Amino acid sequence: MMNQYQGKRQYMVDTQIVARGIKDRRVIEAMLKVPRHLFLDEALRPQAYDDNPLPIGEKQTISQPYIVALMSETLHLKGTEKVLEIGTGSGYQCAILAELADQIYTIERIPSIAKRARKIFDQLNYSNVIINIGDGTLGWKQHSPYDGIIVTAASPRPPKPLLEQLAKGGRLVIPIGDEFSQNLSVFTRNDNDDLTEESYGGCRFVKLIGQHGWRE
Repeated sequence: MMNQYQGKRQYMVDTQIVARGIKDRRVIEAMLKVPRHLFLDEALRPQAYDDNPLPIGEKQTISQPYIVALMSETLHLKGTEKVLEIGTGSGYQCAILAELADQIYTIERIPSIAKRARKIFDQLNYSNVIINIGDGTLGWKQHSPYDGIIVTAASPRPPKPLLEQLAKGGRLVIPIGDEFSQNLSVFTRNDNDDLTEESYGGCRFVKLIGQHGWRE
């Protein structure tokens, strides 16, 4: 069965990731390695490597593989970084980050989803991932500053606490827009503490719920 999934994973990377311009060799290798099907309910596993998001329960989704690769690539990770993820969800994006950076802190507001993700991280031996249950829009000040922050839900604006917890040279990747369509934005903190913003095109995510995001 694993070989079947390996073949599907290779096809996913060739046709959805590399063919669409993802060039970071480490991101490509992580996408080839991480078993996306394990982050889904058994009934959905045959669709695990398809070119679309899939439901994971509680009105949440696992992102389309290309978007996971794109968001990971925009962080420019070399392997030594400390990264904060907002919205653990299925855990798939976090597992990719765990392959790319030194330490991952991830926040999930729905306890049952966090618990399921933790179980998969343990199964796959991702000991460099620490999960917290709470309001992700507040960040996790205790472990800041972060070299990278990735937000896997859409916000009307970048939450102020997340910008404040970004290290110099750090990058915040976040979908910005309304609840129906967003732009994938990357905010970089320069050495003189200014922030620059780049756009990586349209996307669609579930809403970021919290004090500095959307109300439920």
